[in-house]
Amino acid sequence: MDRFYSLGHSSIDFHFKQSARDFVVEEIPLYEFSGEGEHLVMFVRKKNLSTMEMVGIFARYLGIKNRDIGYAGLKDKHAMTKQYISINKQHEEALENFEHEGIKILSKTYHNNKIRIGHLKGNRFYIKLQKVNPTSAIKIDEALKNISDFGMPNFFGYQRFGNDGDNHIEGEKIAKGQKKERNPRIKKLLINAYQSHLFNMWLSRRLEINSLVSSFESKELESLLNMPLKELKDLKAQKHPFKVLRGDIMEHYPHGRLFDFDGSEDDLIRFNDRNISVTGMLCGKKVKHSSDLAGEIEKDFDDEINADGARRYAWIYPTEVEGRFNKVEAQYELNFTLPKGSYATVLIEEIAKRKINK
Repeated sequence: MDRFYSLGHSSIDFHFKQSARDFVVEEIPLYEFSGEGEHLVMFVRKKNLSTMEMVGIFARYLGIKNRDIGYAGLKDKHAMTKQYISINKQHEEALENFEHEGIKILSKTYHNNKIRIGHLKGNRFYIKLQKVNPTSAIKIDEALKNISDFGMPNFFGYQRFGNDGDNHIEGEKIAKGQKKERNPRIKKLLINAYQSHLFNMWLSRRLEINSLVSSFESKELESLLNMPLKELKDLKAQKHPFKVLRGDIMEHYPHGRLFDFDGSEDDLIRFNDRNISVTGMLCGKKVKHSSDLAGEIEKDFDDEINADGARRYAWIYPTEVEGRFNKVEAQYELNFTLPKGSYATVLIEEIAKRKINK
């Protein structure tokens, strides 16, 4: 699926392929572990294994079910990743002789509760880009500064759509009752891919509108976007690169309640200050819909499906963004932190302004 990008530069040439050498991620827990309780919390490093593969290895070793092992998020397979998992501490002694070429237990502590999906604050990434020339390095510097200053779109990454990138096609059929899937985990995965596909298309459309607003005079945009002239002038006056529309559903950032944007200058200031952000819809039941101009655009990417919907941040703010160019090795190293549910590969694609190799 082709999409719009948020940055204005031309595409940048470099090589990136996910591997344990060039892609490292470390989970940031949502809270400090208490150091006591019935659950053993392990900080583990894995490479060339998905989180579920790692969980399966531990479960088979201990003779327990996969569901007995807690984890906060699914980490990339083609990477070196560090994350927290939990098991009942009665199994601690059995782990004393645990060895696996792809897994290392880095540390242990205890907690009162099992770790559950979503119990993480975010992830810290280290990424290495290869075959970078000095001109490209300057463009990457500028792109990183822009992302650090203004944030970036929160697309779902290609990992969401399966190896062939077409999980959303099967997901749509299942969500509409045109096809059956007995495995509940696979069913949820495929339907989520369809919801994510519609979200990505909507977000790409919003970035396209941002680009048009930035590139044309308000008078020229009247017919292009079919919006009132006053609304277009207000959009052009907004300082942020992501233009907020009347009727958008905003959310306190990095977490909080949802509310409707009514054009308030105070809310625009809060958006510029990163206190609130725009949300997009994951279609389904029980989801709050946007209204006015935002709703007119959103309805083209809505669908009635047999699954619960949700809102997702459309715009996020990477933090602690750092970049270093190694001229001798023709490599560019990046460090940055993303909130949970956001994809490092999307940031790389935003910099490259093109799809990257899997």
